[in-house]
Amino acid sequence: VQLQASGGGLVQAGGSLRLSCEASGRTFSSYAMGWFRQAPGKEREFVTSISASGSSTYYANSVKGRFTISREKAKNTVYLQMNNLKPEDTAVYYCAAARASGRGAYEYDSWGQGTLVTVSS
Repeated sequence: VQLQASGGGLVQAGGSLRLSCEASGRTFSSYAMGWFRQAPGKEREFVTSISASGSSTYYANSVKGRFTISREKAKNTVYLQMNNLKPEDTAVYYCAAARASGRGAYEYDSWGQGTLVTVSS
């Protein structure tokens, strides 16, 4: 599956952004989807994931209560709604697809190109 992420940009602290990740191919609904991020000088970290059915979601503690992942089967798209953004959320955000939902980057087979989110204080 090929992934195309979009929706990043510059936002002030406390603001919101919604990222989108559109998948190509007919098998989108069989993949768990995840979002990861990588800040300058830091390793890529897990943000959130959603199961193939959409019934289960998982979040990193740092974003729990502020971020929401969802998926829309008809549009082959997964979304990341980010509210109450903080400067420490600044990073390149990547969407990824896996056969099973997990927190490790190694579990994901396909990756989007990344979209930059910058949160100013």
